[in-house]
Amino acid sequence: MPYSAKHKHAPVSARKARWIVDMVRGKGVSDALATLSLQPQRAAKLVFKVIRSAQANAENGGVSDVDNLFVSKIWVDEGMTLKRWRPRARGGAASVLRRRSHLCVELDVRQG
Repeated sequence: MPYSAKHKHAPVSARKARWIVDMVRGKGVSDALATLSLQPQRAAKLVFKVIRSAQANAENGGVSDVDNLFVSKIWVDEGMTLKRWRPRARGGAASVLRRRSHLCVELDVRQG
């Protein structure tokens, strides 16, 4: 039975988060958390928290051995984009797009 967790409207662009997510897909939970804890990117800290949340959901769901959990599915979807404006020269304006993303994780118990 998969155990999932989501972080909606995470303050990181989907493109930057996908680079981090690809590093932990298919790994065991302990290996994934160790990998993410050493990464300097902002997205790594957000993905770390989502995986920890899914791990806690599995523990509360009745998984006796959390060492057998692995990241079965992990993906990033684009969220809303906040549109802001910065003043520029000669009365102009430049747009600033503050992108958001949705981080989704599913953990499952490794058989065998």
